[in-house]
Amino acid sequence: MRNLSPDSKHYLTLFAGSAAYFAWFGGLVGLRTEHVFLYFLLVGAYYVHPSARRVVVAFAPFVVYWIMYDSMRIFPNYEINPVHVAEPYYIEKQWFGVNTPEGRLTWNEFFKERHIPALDIVTGFFYLSWVPIPLIFALWLLYNNKPLFLKFSYCFLYVNIIGIIIYYLYPAAPPWYVEQYGFDLIYDTPGNSAGLSEFDRLLDVKIFAGMYSKNASVFAAIPSLHAAFPVMCLLYGWRLRKKWLNLFFAILVAGIWFSAVYSRHHYIIDVLLGGAVAVFSYFTFEYLSEKTFLKQRLEELERQI
Repeated sequence: MRNLSPDSKHYLTLFAGSAAYFAWFGGLVGLRTEHVFLYFLLVGAYYVHPSARRVVVAFAPFVVYWIMYDSMRIFPNYEINPVHVAEPYYIEKQWFGVNTPEGRLTWNEFFKERHIPALDIVTGFFYLSWVPIPLIFALWLLYNNKPLFLKFSYCFLYVNIIGIIIYYLYPAAPPWYVEQYGFDLIYDTPGNSAGLSEFDRLLDVKIFAGMYSKNASVFAAIPSLHAAFPVMCLLYGWRLRKKWLNLFFAILVAGIWFSAVYSRHHYIIDVLLGGAVAVFSYFTFEYLSEKTFLKQRLEELERQI
């Protein structure tokens, strides 16, 4: 059999990868417009210019994260382990509940009856920043500090892997689910924008309604990855020793954490555990990244990008 040329191998790999991509999403996950858009964006950027190609290679961990999370539709976590609906609610009320004339409430319940339009807008913008800010930070690192970029990017993926594993080990309902359905377990429950619907209503948009209608997993409240991502930014940003950046990321952590509770998407225990997962992931990844096998791989990737 004649050996294939480098070009032939390249295009054979492209064809096989494309076929696997569309078979995965078309046959298992459910092909949507954003899957097609992402494919042509990545392939187009890869071939349009060498600089764009390096960006595509560099941002592979973020693409893998998105594919992993979206693929949770194939095997819903409630089919793997029992869903915890009442337990997080009662733990939250016992540990962090607030006493009111109506009785002891979770902070989610407290804010539901006392929401403020200005806060609805501010918290909505904070919640929208949970992925764009890490991506912008990563892009800045790519052109200013490649070693730190690689550590941040792959630690970002590591955080998500741990988070998804916990989602399957301990499926948990968010506060808005208890608000709407009580403690009854209703499988295939659609996503819900909950308190973030006020942001849509006040600005006459359908940003969160559209976003949560495509939610890959309703019973994935613990840990809150919304809470984990800004903590990752703070931990890696701290190493740049820029006071303004540290302050910005500290405000981002506080804003997203508050928004998660205010919007009734997470309990306080969810965001605390999300922060804990981020801190654990950071220190374990940093330890592993100094070991030979991972250190060499990161050095190879640095040369490629």
